[in-house]
Amino acid sequence: MQTVVNLWPLIGVLVIIMGFLLRFNPLLVVSAAAIVTGLAANFPLEKIISEMGEGFLQTRALQLILLLPLAVIGLLERHGLRLHAQKWIAGFQRATVGRLLIMYLFLRETTAAVGLTSLGGHPQMVRPLLAPMAEGAAENTYGKLPPAVRQKVLAMCAATDNIGLFFGEDVFVAFGAIALMHTFLLGSGLDVEPLHIAFWGIPTAICAFIVHALRLYRFDLMLARSLSEVAHADDSRELAR
Repeated sequence: MQTVVNLWPLIGVLVIIMGFLLRFNPLLVVSAAAIVTGLAANFPLEKIISEMGEGFLQTRALQLILLLPLAVIGLLERHGLRLHAQKWIAGFQRATVGRLLIMYLFLRETTAAVGLTSLGGHPQMVRPLLAPMAEGAAENTYGKLPPAVRQKVLAMCAATDNIGLFFGEDVFVAFGAIALMHTFLLGSGLDVEPLHIAFWGIPTAICAFIVHALRLYRFDLMLARSLSEVAHADDSRELAR
């Protein structure tokens, strides 16, 4: 006989999508999705809450590991970490946003390739250090940045970290994705060593570095062109007055 599959628990995915689209608190969205999914699967409310509490107790040490660095970084920012980063990069006259991010891309990809993926990241590296340094390099050359240009600089900082991590960690033999590919290939009758899979991630990582480095070089050119046009327009307004 054909088994009927209950698809109603998938409504929890819709709750997550709608919650994030409406920009509600992520913790509340995930909790609501868990409760909705459990109710759709005909679980008693007491069991749902019990399972959520048990999961929290089992991972409470993980929460401490994740939150403690954020607290330290927040304390450093309160005492002027971003300001010091901007002043430090301003001392290098030849520093540009593109050159700074190319250096960071190389370091991020190299460290990720040897398994040190936690050395970078958005909360612990991009927001408190890399983004202020990129802003400082741009302002050191062009002056105060327009809000739209500033957002592009911040977005490029985040993208550089993502690309360096994504393609760098594929070279690390103990990375979970390599184990997944190894298992999948075994299931297809192909016995490929994980080291061999990681080795062939090197050409991809090199190509990713070259492509994004060219993008960063073009980003420097775009900044020079757009900000010079803004400065020229401001000068024209001053002359008109």
